[in-house]
Parts: sequence; C-alpha cells; structure tokens
Amino acid sequence: MKQRNSYSILCSILISFSVASVSAQAQEQCMNNGNYGSNSTMEANLGLILSSLPLNVTARDSFFYNGSIGQEPNRIYATGMCIQGSTSEECSDCIKTASDGLIRSCPNQIQAYSWADEPTLCHVHYSDTSFFGSADLDPRNLVYNTRDIRSNLTEFTAILEDLVVSMIAATSTAKSTPSSSNNYYTADGAALTASQNIYALMQCTPDLSSTDCAKCLRHPSCCGQTQGGVIMRSSCYFRWDLYKFSKAFDNITLLPPSRGDRVNTTDNGSGKNSTRSIVAIVVPILAVVFIIVILVLLARRSAMLCWRRKPYQELDLYQSGITTARSLQIKFKTIEAATNKFSESNKIGQGGFGEVFKGILPNGTEVAVKRLSKSSAQGGQEFKNEVVVVAKLQHRNLVRLHGFCLEGEEKILVYEFVPNKSLDYFLFDPTKQVLLDWTKRYNIIKGITRGILYLHEDSRLTIIHRDLKASNILLDADMNPKIADFGMARIFGMDQTGANTNRIVGTRGYMPPEYVMQGQFSTRSDVYSFGVLILEIIGGQKNLFVHQSDTTIENLVTYAWRLWRDGTPLELVDPTISEKCHTEEVTRCIHIALLCVQHDPIDRPNLSTINMMLTRNSLNLPVPRPPGFFFPNRHNQEQAIESFESSQSTIRTNSLTINTVTLTDLDPR
Repeated sequence: MKQRNSYSILCSILISFSVASVSAQAQEQCMNNGNYGSNSTMEANLGLILSSLPLNVTARDSFFYNGSIGQEPNRIYATGMCIQGSTSEECSDCIKTASDGLIRSCPNQIQAYSWADEPTLCHVHYSDTSFFGSADLDPRNLVYNTRDIRSNLTEFTAILEDLVVSMIAATSTAKSTPSSSNNYYTADGAALTASQNIYALMQCTPDLSSTDCAKCLRHPSCCGQTQGGVIMRSSCYFRWDLYKFSKAFDNITLLPPSRGDRVNTTDNGSGKNSTRSIVAIVVPILAVVFIIVILVLLARRSAMLCWRRKPYQELDLYQSGITTARSLQIKFKTIEAATNKFSESNKIGQGGFGEVFKGILPNGTEVAVKRLSKSSAQGGQEFKNEVVVVAKLQHRNLVRLHGFCLEGEEKILVYEFVPNKSLDYFLFDPTKQVLLDWTKRYNIIKGITRGILYLHEDSRLTIIHRDLKASNILLDADMNPKIADFGMARIFGMDQTGANTNRIVGTRGYMPPEYVMQGQFSTRSDVYSFGVLILEIIGGQKNLFVHQSDTTIENLVTYAWRLWRDGTPLELVDPTISEKCHTEEVTRCIHIALLCVQHDPIDRPNLSTINMMLTRNSLNLPVPRPPGFFFPNRHNQEQAIESFESSQSTIRTNSLTINTVTLTDLDPR
C-alpha cells in the first residue's frame, strides 16, 4: 500500500505538470471541400460575417448564433457559440480567436470549423452550404494526451465509459427552456482514487435535435488507453482529462470511491529499489519544476507591474471585442483635462449608465464625454456595442464618435458636442415647443429618415437601432437631427434583416407588437418606432396611454388612426404650429406614419420607400391598415391593455422586462 501511495503521488505530480500534452488552443478543421478565390465576393462575405460574429453571439442570452450573408452562389453560412458560464468578454475574445485561426489555418477554404478553449470554450463553423440543424459526423478530429494508462486499464476504462454514457444522456436532453440556459452542455467527473479524479465536458450545438446530439457525441472505442483527449466534430465537442481543464469544474465535488484506490495510472514497481528509483527521478524533477515555477511567477509579477503602469490597457480592449476601433483610443488624462476633472459645472446630463460632461480636447474640439458607471454591467455591454457600431458610421444625421477610453475600470465614450440637446427637450415642453415650427419639424423628419436609411441600406452592414425615440435624436446648432445611443443596436449581414431574441430591450410605446410579444425584430421594427416618432413630432405629444373620457382610452397611435378614419387627421397637429403649417405636407407625413405603424411588419414600407414618399409628392401612397396596439373600443382597449400588462408580467418573470427604458439623459448634448 505504501508503495502504491508513492506511485499515486508520483502520478499526481507528473499529471499536474503534463497539462500541455493536450494544449489549450484552437483546433481548426479544414473540410477541403473547395476553395474561394482571393479578392472574391465569397471572401468578402466570409470576412463580413466572421467580423460581426463576436457581437452577434454575445448579444444573445444563449451565446449561440446562426446566420448567413450574401446571395447564391456566394452565400456564406456561419455559426458561433460559447458554453454557458462564459462572460461576454471571454466569449467575444474566444470567437475572434477561433475565427482568426480558421482564416489563418484554412486559407481560401469554403468550409471549416474550430473549437477553441481559451479563454472559454467556443465554436465557429462556416460553409458555403447550409448546415444548420444537421449533425455532420465527418470529419472527426481527435487530439490525445500523450500519457497512456499502463495499469488497471480495465477499471479505468469502465469508469470512463460509465461517465461518458451518463454524460451523453444528460447532454442530449439538456435543451434550453425559457428558464434554463443549458444548451446541450454537460460538465462532470468521476473519482478514480481517493486523490485522483477524471473530468469530462460535452457540448452540442443547440440547433441539433436530441437524437442528433447523442449520435454526434458517441465515439465507439474513442478513448483508447489515454489519460485525456479531445474529440471534435462540426456539431459537437468532447474532452476528458485527469485535471480540471475548465472553470466549469470549479463547483463540482466528487465523492471518493467506496473501496480503496480503484485505479493507478502508472506501473507499480517493487521493493526498495523501486522506491529509490522513484526518489532518484522525482527529486531532480521537483527541483527543476520548482525553479521554473519561481521564474514564471517572477516574470508574471514583472509583467503585471509593467501592465499596471501603462496609461491605457490593451487587455481590456481585447476583452471588450473592439480591437478594430483601437485607433480611436484617447488617454484618460486627456479626457480628465478636457472636462476639468469631470467637474459639476461641466456636467450636462446623467442617467442609469453614468454621466455626461462637456469638454474641450487639446485641438479645441468641443465634445460630449459619456462616462459609464463602474457598477453598471449593462452600461459595459452598451459601451462595447456603441464603439463597435458607431466607429463604423459616417453620416451627417448620425452622432459622430471622436473616441473612447479604457483604463482600469474606466469606460468613456467621447462624442461630438451637439449644443441643442435632444428632440424631446423641445418637443414635449409647452414653453419650448414654439421653437420648433413646422419647417424645422419637417426637416427633422427628413433628416431622421436619411439617418435610418443609411443604417438599414447604405452602410456596409445592416444596422438595426432598436431604440429610436425622441430622446435619442440630438439637434445640432441648426436643428439638424443626429441619431444617437447605439447601445441596443444590432449588426447584420447585407442580406439579413431580422432575428429573434429572448431579451426584450427598448422603450414602451415605441416597440412594435411582434417584438414585444414574440421577441422578433427587424428593420421593420425601426420603421414602427419611426412612425411613432413622426406622430409625436407632428402632435407634440408622447405616445402614452391617455384617458380621454369615460368611454375612450387611447394612445397617440390609436388617436391618430381614429382621426384618419374620421377624415380629420389635422386635429392631431400641435396647436403651436397648426396655423402656420403646410397642411398637405402634414397630412402626407401622418399618412406615412400610419403606414409605418401597421400591425403586420410586411405591410410597413422600408426606408428607401419612405424616403421616396417624403421627397416625391407625386408618388401615390397606399391605404394604411390598422396599427399595432390599436384599440377600436373601450372593451377591446381594456382587454388589450390587460394583455399588454400580462405580457410584461410574464416576461419580467423570466427576467426579460419589456418596459426597459434606455436612459439617454447621459447622451451627448
């Protein structure tokens, strides 16, 4: 027994320092099913979808995304995912690492996939043909630990096989539900001896059926005589080893075997000679290992001290997934000086995600500095989203990003300074409404149209804002509109215009019914919000539920629809401009707004059509259908409101509040 324990100790020591035998790295698999040409349309499509993959994956609660870009025969399909328990930063960094590895390892390949395990486990797969929902069992990629099991192999194999069978059953039935984040994923282990365990992790892509997931994970005689290994297919992943190779095992406690040491992972020696041999081998090894550990610790300490002294930290930038915008970084000291050390006299706004200060950069440029709260996790996610989205945009009707800062816990956005604050500052204030005559309001409507048209159709990638409202429209010195606050925005490929989500974000009154009730959003969701905004600009009222009398409960959309049906649309017009407005222009704008807020997204016009409707008066407009959240009578009004409130309660139960208001008081003014 003493001899056995000596070998167990030796085994544990050697195993702990043989981790590199199954290295933590991306494993790329090139399918060799064809090539694309350099500088081709397919190469461009592949670059676009892979560059947007980190953001699209982390924008979903499940950290799983399927999508495509381009037209046949140059269409590219892609999947990205991270295991549960990953942070957004870890997932984004891992997806980018895997994507870059595929381009590097599989140049010009039209089909390839990768499983990367640093800093978390993630998966990227792309192809010129659709593979969504199908389990492709070939090719299979195997990477084994170089250390074999040389004794007690039968017991080791039995324990591992039992573990594999139970984990396949658990993984293939761990399908996600509204209250669960499990997506065909399991991490577990089993005790080999009193001091030695075996750990395993399995993952299928969530678009598979349970049967296909189980089929994908089954590997007859997969594990041979090795202490660890990785087996990968394009739709599933299995790894096992004798150490905790993932933080997924941190909360797993394994009970020791009920009867003594069950498995030895090395040969047993005999007698004192064996013991002396072990000592002769172990002592030098331990001495070398000890020296190496000391040197590594000293090197890490030196690197950490050096890193802390850097004026801004590239590590945070990489973890935030915004490396493409690094040229816009501004040092914290520069921003601190520009805002007079964030003095109260420079503060121009405050909201749920932080504060906004006016500042002047060294070159004399006036800027609005948005300093995110250090305690706001949602603000951090918005920060990444805004930098990724706004850094790519150049349009006169979109707010311009001058730069950003990442130092320690500081996350700061630096925008162009817009002196006239936001549209709601004037529109809903009875004393300031008079400053917005019809000409200014009409120009604001057309300017917003141009801005959204650029986002949806004219920019390199389709961008859905998802939070268009009066407070997110900034006004420059000439009252020209600039769309702001891209924290909720989503980026799509050129031909992709919609998606589903379980996390409903936005502002009540501006969200279309298909988004509130089913989580479906698209470019037509922005069109709905824009329609509501047009009605608010014309009427000078917010789109809220208003008790008009004992028999009527209306919001602005319902009120405008009723006036339209009654043939009196001009009654909607703000009294401060009603006598001096161009009635034909106003009526046409109301007509366009009602087309935008139609209940069925298919009926709503796209932005290029809306732009033509506004600029070509000779263009005949279709008859609008009833709008979303339209309440034709008091009975239906009450039913609809109860249903709406019930849906809020249901979604809130699942931690998905539809009444989330994105506070934009901190937007640049």
